[in-house]
Amino acid sequence: MSEQTQMTAANRLGLDYRAEAVRFGKPVVPIIDGHVHINGARAAKVYKEVCDLYGIERVYSQTQLSQADAVKEVLGDRVRFVAIPEYMHEDRKWAHTEGFLENLEEWHARGARMIKFWGAPRLRDYVKPMGLDAEEIVPFDSPWKLKIAERAKELGMSLMVHVADPDTWFSTMYKDASVYGTKKEQYESLGRLLDKTGMRCLGAHMGGYPEDLGFLTELLDRHPGLVLDTSATKWIVRELSKQPTGELVAFLKRFEGRILFGSDIVTHDDHLAASDPDNPAFGNQLASSEEEAFELYASRYWALRTMYETGYRGESNIADPDLMMCDPESFDAMSGPALFGHGLDEGVLGMLYRGACEGTLDEWYGG
Repeated sequence: MSEQTQMTAANRLGLDYRAEAVRFGKPVVPIIDGHVHINGARAAKVYKEVCDLYGIERVYSQTQLSQADAVKEVLGDRVRFVAIPEYMHEDRKWAHTEGFLENLEEWHARGARMIKFWGAPRLRDYVKPMGLDAEEIVPFDSPWKLKIAERAKELGMSLMVHVADPDTWFSTMYKDASVYGTKKEQYESLGRLLDKTGMRCLGAHMGGYPEDLGFLTELLDRHPGLVLDTSATKWIVRELSKQPTGELVAFLKRFEGRILFGSDIVTHDDHLAASDPDNPAFGNQLASSEEEAFELYASRYWALRTMYETGYRGESNIADPDLMMCDPESFDAMSGPALFGHGLDEGVLGMLYRGACEGTLDEWYGG
């Protein structure tokens, strides 16, 4: 790290992400990122530069409905939208029930052909102020999710689901299984949803279980219409770096065309300016200037391309708070896990980076 470079959570190694992109060169194929959250016209412009540098040709974005026009104006045909609830709406109950159902028509008109169901265990805490029984909205086969799924199916749309969270969270914030259930119990209602609707489905974040490729093998075998993305960069880097290369490659080849690239990058205009430290704006703890936002977004593609393409052995460029959460005596907020490069061959890379998405999401969206 140079003397002028200050360590940040998005750049623990003091990298010049623009120079690193040049060093990487073009990926084996132009990359399709199946899982991003692009918001803010100014932030989208910063993100567009990152895409140009790291070879990202198209993205599937879970953009806030109010931000869709601004993002489309910047990214044009590079972006395709995934329908999501209005998470920021003051009436959360409406946003996750009638509001989401009503907005499907507008999302469909904007080209969205997939809807996102967030079913993380902490949704149980999120719904407490809504005046809803958790069972009405949390399980994937809850009355409201089924109603919304059936309408989406009528519109020719598919599903995306966030099922579970990292093992590190289940050992800490979710350790009360009487409240949140066990990790594997999160998948029971998903199975019922898929069986009832017969819908095609994208399982975000390696289906929520990058820690256990055996479990994912059983899940994919049980649900032939299910595909997975590799998004949630910090989580994926930490866990896939632990997997032996031979086992990871065997998994990718067994499910060739069903595992597609994703980053889970979130952009927002609040990343581009400092705010009151006592009342920080959305995401301001992650970036507070245009250059910091650039590093935040670029750091994810650097980490993922390094893990997939190279033989790198070292620490991740991104700080991972889960380490401190699980072992505060050994780690701090700036600690990073090991990053283990798997050096995938061009055939496996081409399918992961592009081919899988062309055969799944692209077809779901009509080519």
